[in-house]
Amino acid sequence: MPFQLSPGVAVIEKDYSSIIPAVSTSAGAFAGMFSWGPVLYPVTVSSENDLVNIFGKPTDLNFTSFFTASNFLSYTNNLKVVRANANLARNAVTTPTKSIESITSTGTGYAVATSTVNIPAPPAGGVQATAYVSSVDANGVPTVTITNPGSGYTGTVAVTITDSDAGPEVVGLVTCNLTATNQGIKINNITDYETSYLGGVATLNGEWAAKYPGVLGNSIKVSMADSASYATWEYKSQFNAAPDKSSYATSVSGSNDEMHVIVIDALGLWTGTVGTVLEKFAFVSKASDARLSNGTNNYYKTVINNTSNYIWWLKHPTVGTNWGTTARNTTFVLTTAGSPIASTLSGGVDDMAAVDANLMTAFQLFANSEQFDISLIPVGAVSATVAKYVIENVAAVRLDCMVFASVQNVSTGAYITGTNSAATDQMIAYRNALPGGTVGSYAALDSGFKYQYDRFNDVYRWVPLNGDTAGICARTDSSADTWYSPGGMNRGQVKHAIKLAFNPNKTDRDALYQAGINPVVSFPGMGTVLFGDKTLQDRPSAFDRINVRRLFIVLEKAIATAGKYQLFEFNDGFTRAQFKNLVEPFLRDVQGRRGVTDFRVVCNESNNTDQVISSNNFVADIYIKPNYSINYITLNFIAARSGIAFEEIGG
Repeated sequence: MPFQLSPGVAVIEKDYSSIIPAVSTSAGAFAGMFSWGPVLYPVTVSSENDLVNIFGKPTDLNFTSFFTASNFLSYTNNLKVVRANANLARNAVTTPTKSIESITSTGTGYAVATSTVNIPAPPAGGVQATAYVSSVDANGVPTVTITNPGSGYTGTVAVTITDSDAGPEVVGLVTCNLTATNQGIKINNITDYETSYLGGVATLNGEWAAKYPGVLGNSIKVSMADSASYATWEYKSQFNAAPDKSSYATSVSGSNDEMHVIVIDALGLWTGTVGTVLEKFAFVSKASDARLSNGTNNYYKTVINNTSNYIWWLKHPTVGTNWGTTARNTTFVLTTAGSPIASTLSGGVDDMAAVDANLMTAFQLFANSEQFDISLIPVGAVSATVAKYVIENVAAVRLDCMVFASVQNVSTGAYITGTNSAATDQMIAYRNALPGGTVGSYAALDSGFKYQYDRFNDVYRWVPLNGDTAGICARTDSSADTWYSPGGMNRGQVKHAIKLAFNPNKTDRDALYQAGINPVVSFPGMGTVLFGDKTLQDRPSAFDRINVRRLFIVLEKAIATAGKYQLFEFNDGFTRAQFKNLVEPFLRDVQGRRGVTDFRVVCNESNNTDQVISSNNFVADIYIKPNYSINYITLNFIAARSGIAFEEIGG
């Protein structure tokens, strides 16, 4: 209460109604290879349809990634997906052109004239190029001079920066093959980046690029018409009226600025039908300052770059006149011949052969626990090297999520088949390449791959099971609670499994389970079931079970979140009592829901000594007795002769 200097009434409101908040336990995260979509940028996906719309359909090259994500989503509806970088993937463009392999600056912005541009080694057969920033104009746009550029390339490349707001912007990081094959450009995520993004776009011989790398871009056709060309335009029936001049251009004595732009599925790769309309942009303007009546920007470049799912503007067509200038007293021309413009993109290339480093980089994005709230990380069909990296550098850093992997042949990467000791030995070899100990308690390993139907390509695929095991954990959260075991007949049913690559018998299961591998088993008449709940912690303790590890993740995450509100308060009896009164009701609720059998919270002078208080610390000791899942059942059937009482034989 503040001191009052004169008589009066001060009304003070204090809030002691704080509770332990609910925390997310079912959100997943996955990184893999996809045929479309943003690169190295997490996108939240809620269904298989979303996955297809954002990242494309599965192909023969990336189906393990696609179905790992899709299978997880068949159990729940919250997955953050990252498309890993693929070195040789290329964007389709209007006219493929040869450029440098990569532009990255060691400076802090584009105003640094002496920054060196480092170019990585090109693919096999290419020639190493070097480059440097030779000059910077008044607008901060550098000129990059390239030496030893490789076959067929000479001269200077100008890095283009558009400047539509307060600071310079670039269109992305461009890469291109330096070998004799002309594969076009690569733009990982085409969007606007401020000066902190040290990339650039080389000048291209074309107006449009596919928004993301991949063969799908080759199916994109872009067509444009204005008032002079609308009558002969093949797509005029797609629009209600001909473009003319906008009300904004009319108000400043401009003319002929409007046009229609349409995006077509030219090869049918997107929709299955050649010529299907993908997007339409009606009455957009060629004038850079064009506005709609509600004040919205109507410049065609801005409208398309901000809203299109398929294309990105690179430059104005060379046949146009006055495009990109202001509307005042300006007449805009589409073409001197008055004909529509149509461009089919080409040069798009898929590259699904991601090396381990590409996948590690993609998964590493999820290490930031403050930015991404996730709990379950299936890794797909990855080497033991990648799985180990994700466990040690994501889960064990965050300490609030679990990694799920599936065994595969350590040497070949193939799924393991058969039911024999050799197959079991291969699985144990994969497990032995992964960490154990405390780190291992944040990971779980299943016994391989399942055979499932690919409805997009009408074929059957072998797909790793870790998308399912992670998904089963998410389903357990909603059907029971996080601290229930995901294994067994009640909660461990696996979806979409026609058969298993490895269906372990009892002898196999004994060997696998002892090694920390959770068997997935097909039982006649009972379906395919996750038949284990072990983590990779190899030291016997409560944390060698998935349900206990996830119990502690929930408790630690929820209580730590609530504990943040004790920061900067006084460490006195009032604060300590307030914290204890906050935690104990939460733990009683968990106890009532069978998560723990008993608990104790100690937060008093015994652990908050004068030394602790004067060091600006606060200590609370929370003791937990977790509930344990049943893994082994013994049924004793005892035969008794007639005339004997059961009490006599211990019944």
